Amino acid sequence: MSSRLGWFVLGVVGTLVALFVGGYLFIRSGGVSMETTAPMLPLEATVAKMALRASIGDAADLKNPLPLNDANMLAGARDFKEHCAFCHGLPGQPRPDAAAGMFPPPPQFFEHKGMVTRDPEGVTHWKVTHGIRLSGMPGFEKTLSDTERWQITMMVAHADKLSPAVQAALRP
Repeated sequence: MSSRLGWFVLGVVGTLVALFVGGYLFIRSGGVSMETTAPMLPLEATVAKMALRASIGDAADLKNPLPLNDANMLAGARDFKEHCAFCHGLPGQPRPDAAAGMFPPPPQFFEHKGMVTRDPEGVTHWKVTHGIRLSGMPGFEKTLSDTERWQITMMVAHADKLSPAVQAALRP
C-alpha cells in the first residue's frame, strides 16, 4: 500500500514539475506574445476578469459621498479631460489614437457601448484609484485627491446625461 502511495506522490510531483518546466519553456520561447496586436491567449480574458473581480472585491457597494451637482460634474469633467481623455476619449470625438494601439482597448465612455457597459460607481472609483495592471490603466491614488477621483467617477457614471455646461467643459 505504501509503495502505491509513493508512486502516486511521485506521479503528482512529476506532473507538477513537467507543467512548470513546460510553462516556463513556452513563455521563454515567445509563446506568450506581449504585442498589443497579438491574438488573445486561450482563457486570457477569463483569467484577467477573474483576477480583476477578486481584486475589486466589494467596491461595487461603495457609494459616491459627493452630491450630484454641476460643480462636481464640472470638476470631474476637467480632471477627466486632463487625465483620462487621452485614452478614453471625449464626447463626439473619434477614438483617440492611443486607444487604437492599446490592449485591451480602453472603454470609450461617451460611445453608446461604453454607456451601456458602465461599472457601478464604486468599481469605477476603485479602478481610477488603483489602476489595472498590464492594461495601461494607471492608478491615480497618488496624483488625484479622493474628491477628484469621486468627481471623475460621477462624471463617467452620468456620461449619458451631461448638462450643457459639462458638455462644453469636455469639448476639445
